[in-house]
Amino acid sequence: MNSELLYIIIAIVLGIVSLALSFVAMLNKKLSVAVIAAGVVSLFASVLYILMSAPDVAMTEASIGSGLSTLIFFYVLNKIKRSNA
Repeated sequence: MNSELLYIIIAIVLGIVSLALSFVAMLNKKLSVAVIAAGVVSLFASVLYILMSAPDVAMTEASIGSGLSTLIFFYVLNKIKRSNA
């Protein structure tokens, strides 16, 4: 199997899974599940950037988009739950 064809197949699969997880993030009632789904979408986007030969963008997306944003969302959710209780 040609390596370019393999990259295309992986990119298509990651794109479809990212779209599905995007809908999960938008339509889910539980905020923690939505945050995790959004973080995974960002992580898959960083893998797609690696496949497109953009490692600097991929590292930024993985660290800020997937890591830091998810942590900030969970921190805020925790603060909101404590203030309501």
